[in-house]
Amino acid sequence: MWALLSVWDKRGLLPFAQGLLDLGFRLLATGGTHRALAEAGLPVTYISDFTGFPEILEGRVKTLHPKVHAGLLARPDQEGELKALGLERIAVLAVNLYPFQKTVAQGASFAEALEQIDIGGPAMLRAAAKNHLAVLPVCDPEDYPRVLEALKAGPTPEFRRELARKAFAHTAAYDAAIAEWLSQEEFPPEKFLVLKREAPLRYGENPHQKAALYRVAGEKGPLLEAEILQGKAMSFNNYLDAEAAWNLVSEFAEPACVAVKHQNPCGVALGETPLEAYRKAHEADPVSIFGGIVALNRPLDGPTAEAMGEVFLEVILAPDFTQEALALLGRKKNLRLIRVPFPAAGPYLDLRRLRGGVLLQEADTEDPVDLKVVTQKAPTEAEWADLRFAWRVVKHVRSNAIVVAKGGQTLGIGVGQTNRYAAAKHALKSAGEKAQGAVLASDAFFPFDDVVRLAADFGVAALIQPGGSVRDEESIRAADALGLAMVFTGVRHFKH
Repeated sequence: MWALLSVWDKRGLLPFAQGLLDLGFRLLATGGTHRALAEAGLPVTYISDFTGFPEILEGRVKTLHPKVHAGLLARPDQEGELKALGLERIAVLAVNLYPFQKTVAQGASFAEALEQIDIGGPAMLRAAAKNHLAVLPVCDPEDYPRVLEALKAGPTPEFRRELARKAFAHTAAYDAAIAEWLSQEEFPPEKFLVLKREAPLRYGENPHQKAALYRVAGEKGPLLEAEILQGKAMSFNNYLDAEAAWNLVSEFAEPACVAVKHQNPCGVALGETPLEAYRKAHEADPVSIFGGIVALNRPLDGPTAEAMGEVFLEVILAPDFTQEALALLGRKKNLRLIRVPFPAAGPYLDLRRLRGGVLLQEADTEDPVDLKVVTQKAPTEAEWADLRFAWRVVKHVRSNAIVVAKGGQTLGIGVGQTNRYAAAKHALKSAGEKAQGAVLASDAFFPFDDVVRLAADFGVAALIQPGGSVRDEESIRAADALGLAMVFTGVRHFKH
């Protein structure tokens, strides 16, 4: 029987081809695959010698031939017809496709990208996958050893079906990438989101909900590329909270620490060292951090690890961990330590599920802020630093959101309230006496001057908010009367 090999990705090709020969297969190959096998000294038949028809149109047509597709599509009960036509069965097909997505990502021209659209490969894979009870369709070099073992023992129907499913998924993802590229639109008429399962999860948000982690094909994300150094497997909620923590800590160039609970920050701080940043973040809300997620944007060292070891945490994220830190935290066997290779940065599409549909939007990653002082009093240099810090934090807090901060440390965070005054009241009460001389950030404008007056009652010195309310002048007048500085950003950060 024949095995046809036509692969762009030549990982594992030679041992796989030798294994097929050892099992009694004859090898067929195209172009570069034939050259690689021949140069290795393996007996292989060129596809044109098999079909009796030359490759034409600069290689665009080479496998689109009845001898190839009949050999792939003939059912076992059609063996007689196949032989009567002088044709032979192809029992194994190994194909992987031209690297279309890679070509596009490298900035290829339209014409160059068109040439990387594989036609014969998908046609053969689909044919073999349709006829998987008689043909093994192989599209992943990682499967070569399993295929050889299965051929030795006799492939089971389940294994054949697995390869067929994989082949159809491979060609579907390939076609989706081409359609997306041809649309040249951010929100095209059809949006193809190809998801590849990374891992099953024990359950979802609650034990009665099933869940799994998927990767968007062709995309990279910090957590998906991260390395779990120790601890239990990540849960559904762990991933949500870890993403929230890493997104926020990536906002800062200075050493920063973020503690997150239920996707909201409960303590955020800057410091000269990771230890200082952690201690300040812990101090910001020592109750809520219990059982939370902590992220650092600097390598975790021994002293910081020792301090963290005093609190029950679920997950710690950092760009790296020293050996001392690993040794100290290694005593907590269930604590997950995650080395994250790069910051969260750059645009991506945010997807929200509806029953029967989805909402897609550009994620709120950019902050085109043009800061404008709108009061008679301007912020001091220290207040400016805190206003910018609080503005970065409030962007990551569920609306309605208020953040009170001072000295590069959150003092109170009002999360997800149904009115802005309630969010402010919660944040300011959490800050208490520490609100004296602090700043207050709001994710959206003040519809009334009540938040300004409440902030003044607690001794807040400066406010930052988007502006844009029809009652802005009321808030400005109140701030002037109370001696507060207020800054408009012109940008809001709703986070529902």
